[in-house]
Amino acid sequence: MKLKYLITLILLSSIVSIIYGFTIEEEQVVFAQKCIGLGTVGIFLIAMPLFLIKESKGKKMKDYMLNEENIRKMKGKNLEKTDNQ
Repeated sequence: MKLKYLITLILLSSIVSIIYGFTIEEEQVVFAQKCIGLGTVGIFLIAMPLFLIKESKGKKMKDYMLNEENIRKMKGKNLEKTDNQ
């Protein structure tokens, strides 16, 4: 539950940093670029991996991998769907 709030906080602060960077871009170009860059890093290198770790906890990665067993299962489901229609 706490990780959810941390991810939300990082995401909101990153978005605010990006917006702030675009608003001060004409007066302070270097600082504005740093704000935009830090906001982007916050979203894509911190918040997104934390979100993916949180959401994938307790799930079997084998179920999501494309191997021969899963291909056979998918083909079987597709055949069942075409037979029913």
